[in-house]
Amino acid sequence: MKIDIDQLTEAELIDLNHRIVERLRFLDQMRAHVEMLEFKIGDRVTFQPPDHSPLEGMLTRYNQKTVTVITDTGQKWNVSPNVLSRVKSAKGTNTAGSNVVPLNKR
Repeated sequence: MKIDIDQLTEAELIDLNHRIVERLRFLDQMRAHVEMLEFKIGDRVTFQPPDHSPLEGMLTRYNQKTVTVITDTGQKWNVSPNVLSRVKSAKGTNTAGSNVVPLNKR
C-alpha cells in the first residue's frame, strides 16, 4: 500500500505521523512482552551492564518494558529482557546463601 504524502494536508500529515509513532511504540511493547515471557518470576538470570562485569540475580518483577532483577549483592536493576540470559543451575544445587527455601511435597 502506497500513500502519496505529497497530496496530504498539514493536519493529515500530523495525524499520520501520530499514528505511525503510536504503531511503532505498540510493536516495541509487543516485542518486549514476548521477550519477557521467556522468563518467569524467580528465575536466576545474568546480564552485563555497560562498563561492569556480568551480574547475576533473581528476576522479581515484570515492568512495562523491562524486568526487575535483584542481584546477589542486593542491588535492584531494571533491565531489558533482551539482555538477560538464564543461569544454568545443576540439579540438586545447594541454595545456601540465597533466600530460596525448598519445600517438601505433602
